[in-house]
Amino acid sequence: MAYTDQQMSKGRIGALSVVIVIHIMLGWAFSAGLAPKFIKLIQGPIEVTEIEEAPPPEDEPPPPPPELEEIPPYVPPPDLPIELPPPPAPPPITSQTTVKQVEPQRVTQPAPPTPAVAPKPVNRVPAKGSRRNVISEDDYPSASLRAEEEGVTRVRFTINTEGRVSQCSVVESSGHPRLDEKTCDLIQRRFRFDPATADGKPVEETRTQSVKWQIRR
Repeated sequence: MAYTDQQMSKGRIGALSVVIVIHIMLGWAFSAGLAPKFIKLIQGPIEVTEIEEAPPPEDEPPPPPPELEEIPPYVPPPDLPIELPPPPAPPPITSQTTVKQVEPQRVTQPAPPTPAVAPKPVNRVPAKGSRRNVISEDDYPSASLRAEEEGVTRVRFTINTEGRVSQCSVVESSGHPRLDEKTCDLIQRRFRFDPATADGKPVEETRTQSVKWQIRR
């Protein structure tokens, strides 16, 4: 509520209070027979006072803003020469030379040569052939007879520990393949031997033999 409104309400309340008091006194005077006297007293001049309303207070101006302090410009401090202590002197360099001791070379005497052991002589007995170990004109291939093929076939064959021919190959050809093939075939099928022995034990033996193929005239 404004200050002016408060002043007006107070004046009105005071006037109402006065009016109420007068009415109460009048009522009491009438009831007590004092009304004519009281009326006379009241009939005197009544002064009416006009209460002037007080003017509203002027709005107070806002307070001035606080003055800003001027910040002085930044002035860097002057560069002061900094004296550093001199660096420590480096430690003296000492060179150490290590001389490696070389051990004298050891000369190893060669071991004396082992005396050669003379091989033990082997008592070898060659194989012995039987009387059947013969190739004659009767063994001539019929085709070779008709073609009158002749020549000498040289073969190499192996006698196993059982006295039989296990392998046979032509070393020198007679010039006729039929005669060469017949030679090895007869030796492997027909020839029998007492096997060769070495220190009394049977061993294999390889032999070379020539067979002459010639037609009797």
